[in-house]
Amino acid sequence: MKNKLFQQFPLLQTMANQDTVLWENTNWAKKAQTTLFSITEVIEAEETLQRFSSYLKEAFPELRASNGFIESALQTIPQMQEALEKTFDMKITGQMIVKCDHALPISGSIKARGGIFEVLRHAERLAIAHGKLTKADDYAVLATEEMRQFFAQYTIAVGSTGNLGLSIGIMGKKLGFDVVVHMSSDAKEWKKALLREKGATVIEYEADYSVAVEQGRKEAEQNPLCHFIDDENSKDLFAGYAVAAKRLQAQLQQVAIMVDANHPLFVYLPCGVGGGPGGVAYGLREYLGEHVHIFFAEPVASPCMTIGLLTGLHDEISVEDIGLDNRTEADGLAVGRASKFVGKVMETYISGCYTVTDEELLTSLKLAMEAEMLFLEPSAHAGMLGAIRLQQYGQHYLQRHDLIDKMANATHLVWATGGSMVPQEMREAYLQKANS
Repeated sequence: MKNKLFQQFPLLQTMANQDTVLWENTNWAKKAQTTLFSITEVIEAEETLQRFSSYLKEAFPELRASNGFIESALQTIPQMQEALEKTFDMKITGQMIVKCDHALPISGSIKARGGIFEVLRHAERLAIAHGKLTKADDYAVLATEEMRQFFAQYTIAVGSTGNLGLSIGIMGKKLGFDVVVHMSSDAKEWKKALLREKGATVIEYEADYSVAVEQGRKEAEQNPLCHFIDDENSKDLFAGYAVAAKRLQAQLQQVAIMVDANHPLFVYLPCGVGGGPGGVAYGLREYLGEHVHIFFAEPVASPCMTIGLLTGLHDEISVEDIGLDNRTEADGLAVGRASKFVGKVMETYISGCYTVTDEELLTSLKLAMEAEMLFLEPSAHAGMLGAIRLQQYGQHYLQRHDLIDKMANATHLVWATGGSMVPQEMREAYLQKANS
């Protein structure tokens, strides 16, 4: 199978060698569309989050200032841009900014969007079905001991490499649910420890992410009172992530960043199984249209979405099938097989994918700390390399989309997916590794 695939798709051979690539999606369409998901689901998700704002303010005092909304800031990073240019000896044309999802309240990663939303959506459905709540009520009632006792009868389960499990564990336990997190061998010890501290049950596997998800799904099927949050197939997760796009649209307007034919927006999203970046990408294309150019970023050892989209095989091909070992410092991206649902939705939405080495991730981590005092997890730094990859390998894409002479007006948005909850000793260990 391997040799046949390499003949058909020569880029796979380059990827099998763990050389960095940028794959250009020739199925990209000006008017992206899919029959698998609709914007109505995003609008409903936003309305659900609005209903929960009074509960979230009550349950999490840190959300009072934002009126119960879980959102992150935009940050310019001129010193980091300069440091990248110097390190890689190339000019990044346009302005780099960061979407600070590494600092999202409650669980400190992009998973605070999708994971927390699906837990809230499930809680709402249960409470309404049992006559405990109506959509017209003040949802602060969910913070009462009576409601916690009600939710305690039910279990929420998930398979995760770390951050999704954290968001679901923290939110699920806060509401009162029993929470079981099936974690792959790539998950960091501090994430498991924090989940246990919050009261969640953590089940560890020697195998990778796909096995943790599969086992979690099987166990959940045995329990009629268990809701399994399926990172590979959940439309609720996807909708929660997509809400970010509408909010970003308003943020860009506030800081006078234009997105039009003469002002292209490039967005770089670290990608594991695909749900988080897929949801954000869907929303961005729906709200901002053809002038937003979205690239998924993956480690050289774990480019599951790239190979799934490139071959059209989606979840029928794994990184192991082309000889890769799926071992990377970027634990959140250590996924061997991409979501078929997300891959199919993305077929006309994203501009392409690129890969990064672990060495580059650690170099970027060090540069961001030195230049901006900005700490992100290694996984999040996959996004930082986007403008460099575009410069190195993306000239054909820029030509094809008539963007070469518009790059001076371009904005390069790095979606910083996680980092603020990483313990100090882990931060120092990463920096030590980067310096060695």
